[in-house]
Amino acid sequence: MAPVKTVCVYCGSGFGGDPAFRDAAEVLGTALAEAGIGLVYGGGDVGLMGTVARAVLAGGGHVTGIIPDFLQAREHMLDAIQETIVVGDMHTRKRLMFERSDAFVALPGGIGTLEELVEQLTWAQLGRHRKPILLVQVADFWTPLLTLFAHMRAHGFIREGLDLSYLVAPDAASVLPMLQAAPGWRGEDPEAERFVAERL
Repeated sequence: MAPVKTVCVYCGSGFGGDPAFRDAAEVLGTALAEAGIGLVYGGGDVGLMGTVARAVLAGGGHVTGIIPDFLQAREHMLDAIQETIVVGDMHTRKRLMFERSDAFVALPGGIGTLEELVEQLTWAQLGRHRKPILLVQVADFWTPLLTLFAHMRAHGFIREGLDLSYLVAPDAASVLPMLQAAPGWRGEDPEAERFVAERL
């Protein structure tokens, strides 16, 4: 299996209330840089987004930031990154983040992080890609969502044959080993790529 070359990280534009969230972002960014894996993220210099990006840069890694023009001021673009792509809307941002990434990792975040994560889970559930999706379970942050998934299964809304495909890492240090061991991470499927382009 070829190695993962780029990872998209979804995370908050704030820090949240637990210092463990910021620590996890720093650990993940450092690990990406040490492994020579590029970061694809939302382009901002605030909150966990800025933390993970600066950690990658500090380790000599490559960062690609993709940000809509209307968020440039609010999320304070990180000028030090090697590649910044400014787009016209959120749909284009998400499409490019998908195309540029071999896997997706969700750190703690708000409704935007949740929306991006759930969209990738939906596309994978429908067979539109096979790229790994991983939630980092920092301080049990994702437990309510995992409980909701179990609730959906129990009520028959996540049915056999249409189950969700995701990994749950106990901490940020476990992310890369879990991703690199995941089957079918590449997801290089022309039909899937067309679907995503049309969907966005």
